[in-house]
Amino acid sequence: MKHSLHSQGRFGVVTSLVLLHLVSDAGAQPNRLEDPILETIQKGSLIVATENFVRVPPTSDSSEGGQTNPAYARLQYLVPLGDGSGRLALNDLRGPLYLTNEQGKEPTVFLDLRSQDVGFDDSMFPNETGLVSVAFHPQFGQTGTPGFGKFYTAYSADSNTGTADYLEDDAGSHESVIREWMVADPSADVFSGTSREIFRIGQFAPNHNIGTIAFNPHAESGSADYGMLYACLGDGGAAHDPRDYGQSLSVPQAAIIRIDPLGGNGSKGYGIPSDNPFAGRADAAPEIWAYGLRHPQHFSWDTDGRMFIGDIGQNQVEEVNIGRAGANYGWRLREGTFASGYAVGRGPGPVYPLPSADDREFVYPVAQYDHDEGNAVGGGFVYRGLAIPELQGKYVFADFPRGRLLSIDADAPAAENPVEITEIRLMIEGREQDLVDVAGFPNTYGPGNRVDLRIGIDSAGELYLLTKGDGWVRKVVPARQ
Repeated sequence: MKHSLHSQGRFGVVTSLVLLHLVSDAGAQPNRLEDPILETIQKGSLIVATENFVRVPPTSDSSEGGQTNPAYARLQYLVPLGDGSGRLALNDLRGPLYLTNEQGKEPTVFLDLRSQDVGFDDSMFPNETGLVSVAFHPQFGQTGTPGFGKFYTAYSADSNTGTADYLEDDAGSHESVIREWMVADPSADVFSGTSREIFRIGQFAPNHNIGTIAFNPHAESGSADYGMLYACLGDGGAAHDPRDYGQSLSVPQAAIIRIDPLGGNGSKGYGIPSDNPFAGRADAAPEIWAYGLRHPQHFSWDTDGRMFIGDIGQNQVEEVNIGRAGANYGWRLREGTFASGYAVGRGPGPVYPLPSADDREFVYPVAQYDHDEGNAVGGGFVYRGLAIPELQGKYVFADFPRGRLLSIDADAPAAENPVEITEIRLMIEGREQDLVDVAGFPNTYGPGNRVDLRIGIDSAGELYLLTKGDGWVRKVVPARQ
């Protein structure tokens, strides 16, 4: 049977691919796949060490209701300010935004959304809502430019604190907000200035909210992508995409959006880039850059401009995708390189073999794993630092509940099948061990402990491991064996 897969970038565009073990015969009744990916992820020969970098103070959830866990601090991302100062921003979902630097200065609170009158609310689902992400405009430190002193936060807000650009009437849980902050002195380590809301969308359920917001750090000044703000949005929550937002272009859920934060015209707080793939279409939200994603919490760019997206799966499959303007990644009809129950008339449930032909063009992952190996794919970065030569060219990412540090070869030639994933071995506190044994804490989603591992990066491309259970940021360094 022939089946067309479509991908982009160095992984190439692949068509007419033979996938006998994944493709069902036309007219045949498909069989559910209890174990869709038989291959296991093995620890490779690559071993790196960690060293304690900084630790943030403990924080507390604003509400004990709902499904939560006793995280020490809900660390999410560590990102450079990009202004040449060597400073790093570190966000806690519970509200504080810290600053540290590449020398490991003790974190200090730069901005705390809990004390700002911006409608901040993380009580509906502490595991996922709150201060989710931060992004600094590429002109943040450049005097006299439009982006001077401006940075952006993505956070959860009470639905009664503003009017949504989308889904105002479907905001039963809360709303996801992007806010622009304008500092009086960009060199200061404590925020002083003003802010304005630029984007808001309703969330009918407490999970699958807004995720990463970011500017392409490799876009050159004057290029079409310079200063354009990307944000990823889940499918709205609950489970199995009950609103079918994944395959809808009418609202920017289950999507990566791309906006011009400085291009507002009075009716909106932002502009629509003219080269967005659906700009000008009456049947589509013009903010959408790519869609068909279930819960893409994180994305990042390689130095050549390729975007890597981690998309959290439903029942069985976790995905790493290559970003492409206008791409449809298939949710809720596809989960990884498999058909969902909805695609075969079975409704929610396990995955099935792909049909022999797609009725629309889907983009499939370049790497995937099933829930024998992990439960939720976290963000990552292609390593282009200098400290660990053997890590060069690897896309390093995490299965964040189990705390496994994984990698694929980002420089691999075009592949017909998803590329192999290997686990990176870790030297922690002088000996090889798993993060769950060092930073694990009680899991409320299932048996055993969880880690909630996230990955950060500095201006030199070096990587950091963030763990919610103990509030530590650990720097990834060469292993000395």
